[in-house]
Amino acid sequence: MTTTLRIGLLGTGPWAQRVHAPALAAHPGISFTGVWGRRPEAAAELAARHGTRPYASPEDLFADTDAVAVALPPSVQADLAVRAAEAGRHLLLDKPVATTVAEARAVVDAADRAGVASVVFFTARFGVAEGEWTDRAAAAGGWFTAHADWLGSVFAADSDSPYVDSPWRREKGALWDVGPHALSLLLPALGDVEHVTAARGPGDTVLLTLRHAGGAASSATVSLTAPRAASGVSVTLHGASGTTVLPSRQDGPDVAYARAVDALLTAVRTGERHSCDVRFGLRVTEVLAAAEASLGAGGEGPAGGAVPAGGGASGEGAAPLI
Repeated sequence: MTTTLRIGLLGTGPWAQRVHAPALAAHPGISFTGVWGRRPEAAAELAARHGTRPYASPEDLFADTDAVAVALPPSVQADLAVRAAEAGRHLLLDKPVATTVAEARAVVDAADRAGVASVVFFTARFGVAEGEWTDRAAAAGGWFTAHADWLGSVFAADSDSPYVDSPWRREKGALWDVGPHALSLLLPALGDVEHVTAARGPGDTVLLTLRHAGGAASSATVSLTAPRAASGVSVTLHGASGTTVLPSRQDGPDVAYARAVDALLTAVRTGERHSCDVRFGLRVTEVLAAAEASLGAGGEGPAGGAVPAGGGASGEGAAPLI
C-alpha cells in the first residue's frame, strides 16, 4: 500500500458536492484519486472542481485506489460496497449502510472476507462536541432513560432543502434517514437494543420506543416533515450521574467528515476496528428494520418489534457494538 491512502469517491449528488468531495480534496492525509457517478457529466464536473479525474466505471476507480468513499442512496451503496470490499478496498460509507438487513449483512460479510477496514459516517458521532459528549456518556454508564428528537424539515411545506427531491428519502422517510443519527448516540450510551416499537406521527414522523440490554429505556422522535421553525436536534440522558444534554453542533459536517477520514486512516494503520464500522452499521439497520416491521404490525407487539440478537456477520460471532 502507498504511504498516502488513495481514496476515490462514488457519488455526485448534493451530499457528495457539499461534504464528501470538498473534505476529501482538503484532507492532508489522503490522495483524492477521482470520482465515479451514475451521471458521467456530473462526475466530470465534480472532479474538475476539485482537481481530480472522473472514472467511467466503479471498477476503474477501484483499480486506482486503496479505499472508496460512498455518497449514494443506501441500496446503491450496499452493492458497491460489496464490490469494493471484494476488490480489497477499504470502506468509508454513509449512513444507513443499507435499508435491508440482508444487504447490510452482505457488506459486513464482504468486508470480513477481504479483511478491509471500514468506517460509517454518522455526522453526530464524528462531530467534535457531539463525539466527545457521546464518549463521556458511554464511559460514565448508569443511564436508565433517554429521549432524542431529530426533527428535520426536508419535506415540510416551507422546505428549501436540496434533498427534497431525493427518491430514497421520499420512499423510506425519517426512520431511515435521521433514525440512524439518533441510534448512533443512544446505543453507545445505553447499550444494545433488544426490543423496539414504533408508531406513526404526522407526515413521515415516527416515534420509537427502545428497550436496551441491561434494562434501560429510551425513546426517539424522528421526522423530515417538521416545520422549519420546529426543526432541530436534542438528546437528553438521565442516570446515576444526573442529566446530560447533547451539546449544539459547533462545526459544519465537513469537519465531522474529516474526522471520519482520520478514523479510517487509523483503522487501516492499526488493523483495529472502529466503533462505527460496518458491523455497527449492520446493527443500526437491524434495529431500524425491526422498527419498520413494528409499523407494519400496527406499531406494537413483540413479533413486529423484536430485534434479533447479534449484529455480527451472518448473526454469528458478533463483536461488541461499542
